[in-house]
Amino acid sequence: QVQVVESGGGLVQAGGSLRLSCAASGRTFSSYAMGWFRQAPGKEREFVSAISWSGSTTYYADSVQGRFTISRENAKNTVSLQMNSLKPEDTAVYYCAARNVAASRRSNDYAYWGQGTQVTVSS
Repeated sequence: QVQVVESGGGLVQAGGSLRLSCAASGRTFSSYAMGWFRQAPGKEREFVSAISWSGSTTYYADSVQGRFTISRENAKNTVSLQMNSLKPEDTAVYYCAARNVAASRRSNDYAYWGQGTQVTVSS
């Protein structure tokens, strides 16, 4: 079992940057694919990015491609999401999730979730 805790959210102006981190517990972290999802008020949770257990394969939503970068450090049990050129429409609660198989874009495929961290981008 894996427990995940997000950090790094906050308030930033449009065009700015934030770096989200996800700390995971468990000695088998390196075997888990990790994903980032977000949910804005009144909207469904949506896929943002995912990374394979090895870090060799990454996936991005079209809306963040080229602006966000996902990475992981298995030795530190952490996954990060570097967010650049932020837009007001990126405002949401961001969630980190873990899955004990290949990375997926579908939230229902992830068994372990953090509590989320708020990201607010002002115009």
